[in-house]
Amino acid sequence: MNEQNNAMSDIQLSDFPAFSEQAVILVVDDQPINIQVIYQILGGSYKILMATSGAQAIKVCTDSLPDLVLMDVLMPEQDGLETCRQMKAQETIADIPVIFVTAAQQQEEEDACWQAGAVDFIQKPVNANTLRHRVNAHLTLKKQSDLLRSLAFIDGLTHVYNRRYFDQFLQKQLAACKRHQMPLAVLLIDIDHFKLYNDHLGHLAGDDALRRVAAAMKACCLRPNDLIARYGGEEFVAVLPDTTADGARIVAEKILTAITMLAIPHPSSKFSIISVSIGIAAADLHWGYEKDITERADRQLYLTKQRGRNGFSQETTQ
Repeated sequence: MNEQNNAMSDIQLSDFPAFSEQAVILVVDDQPINIQVIYQILGGSYKILMATSGAQAIKVCTDSLPDLVLMDVLMPEQDGLETCRQMKAQETIADIPVIFVTAAQQQEEEDACWQAGAVDFIQKPVNANTLRHRVNAHLTLKKQSDLLRSLAFIDGLTHVYNRRYFDQFLQKQLAACKRHQMPLAVLLIDIDHFKLYNDHLGHLAGDDALRRVAAAMKACCLRPNDLIARYGGEEFVAVLPDTTADGARIVAEKILTAITMLAIPHPSSKFSIISVSIGIAAADLHWGYEKDITERADRQLYLTKQRGRNGFSQETTQ
């Protein structure tokens, strides 16, 4: 238990997207001049996205997942209150904090902002100092909340995501890829003869090997939506949204090369160093977008082991 706690203490804030990149703020107002005013105040410190309608704001939130939304209340067709309510009803964007920018003076108007799901509101005309401090305060709170959520989904030993997070992530990505008719690939990765490695060199050496292998695989999957997770024991899984079967094969080859380059001695392996076996499955218009993609990757992993390990297998188009 102490070892796992020590491993968790080694996790750096930069490991999490919320702490490693410049914060992104979406400004929503049907009057471009108002967006320009906020951009002049915040543009030097944050990345600013813009939307001029509620419907456009929902799309930007879904596509880009900003860290914070500054939203006008009064807009034609769909006002800010309704837009905020729609955001809170969608699981993928419900946690994005919304600050209303409003000229409202009446208590009932303020109450409507809170009831719609806002975390705060700022009066028009905007005071630059107030805006900067309110935005900074709510971004700090969001980063802390994101970190706590992330820690619940991080494997304490290897610092990659855990099985619980993988299950949720895969379900959401399959739904998104199906909706947009985009491909997705899953790689199931197993360290060859790892029990023999632990038996021969001990569990401390085994834990160190798991960490090094996980870090090497993570370095092969650098796109923002790529995921490496510990599936269980010495098994890992990679989820690659917007990736074809051919693209997945390229990533598998990169992972095999990266693990070989580690050159971790494995006295009980015929390869003399730690190696991995990989099974690849794809979700696309041909294969469908079902949850059995992991089972299909597992069947390909089994074939890789039958063929001698230290390689990969993938499904062929029928």
